[in-house]
Amino acid sequence: MTIGDERSPPAEPLLSIGAFARRSRLSMKALRLYDRLGLLTPAHVDRASGYRRYRESQLVTARQIVVLRRLDMPLAEVARVVSAPGGRGAELLTSYWDAVERRVAAQRALVALLRLGLLGGEGRVEAFEIRMREVPEQLVLTEQRHVRLDELAGWLRPALERLSGAARRYGGAVGERFAVFHGEVSEDSDGPVEVCVPIGLAHEGSSEAAMRRAPAHREAYVRLTKAQFEFPQILSAYDAVEQWAGPNGLAVAGPPREVYLADPASAALTDEVCDVAYPVR
Repeated sequence: MTIGDERSPPAEPLLSIGAFARRSRLSMKALRLYDRLGLLTPAHVDRASGYRRYRESQLVTARQIVVLRRLDMPLAEVARVVSAPGGRGAELLTSYWDAVERRVAAQRALVALLRLGLLGGEGRVEAFEIRMREVPEQLVLTEQRHVRLDELAGWLRPALERLSGAARRYGGAVGERFAVFHGEVSEDSDGPVEVCVPIGLAHEGSSEAAMRRAPAHREAYVRLTKAQFEFPQILSAYDAVEQWAGPNGLAVAGPPREVYLADPASAALTDEVCDVAYPVR
C-alpha cells in the first residue's frame, strides 16, 4: 500500500440465524421474538426472503441476554440493561438484584411464619431472642390517631418526622422514637396508634406541643432486622414475646410498642431496625 492509500477495514462476517442460535444458546424462536421487541435486532434482513443474519460481535449481547433471563429478569428490564451506555447497565443490574434479594428475604420470613402456623405455633418463641430491660420515665412529644392497616405507613412515618422536628426546639430527641399500639391495627380495627419522641424532662409544661410523661417500666422485647420487620413477618415477633411472658412468670402490663433504631428505607436487610416490646410485671 502506498502512502496516502486508504482502505476500509474488512467487513465483519455475518452469521446465519441457525449458526447464531447455536453459538448464543438462544433458540431461533427466541431470536425472532427479541427482534420483534427490538431487544436484539439482526444486522441484516433479506427483503425478499426475510432471512436474518447477525454480526459475530452481537454474540456478546446475546449471551448477556441468556444470563439475565436465567436470573428471571423481565424482558423489558433486560432491554434496559443491555442497551444502557457505559456503566449504567451494571448499575441497573445491581439495582435489580438488590430488589430480588429483598423479595427473597421477605418471602423466606413469610415461609418461616407459615411453617410456625402450620405447626400450631410450636417453635415461635425459639425463633427469637427475647430480652429484658428497664425503661426509665420519659417525657415524650406525642401524636395519636385512629388508623387502619392500609393507612398506617402513610401516617406513622410523617408523624415521627413532625415530632422529631418539634423536638429540635427542645434540644433534640434524647432517646429512640417509638410507636405505642393502644389497640389492634388491621383491615377492620384502627388502633389507636400513638407516636412518641422523647425529650428532656426539664421541658415539661411547655404549651407548644402535645406531650406527656411515659412512666418507667420493665419490658420484654425482641430486636428485628429489616427483613424481619416487614409485614406480616413482624407479627410473629409480637406473638413470640406474648407467648414467652407467661412461662417465665411475667404478665403483659400494657400495650405493645415498636422502638425504631434505624430508618428501614435506607437499611440493609441484615441491619437491626426495630424492637418489638411489651411492658411486663
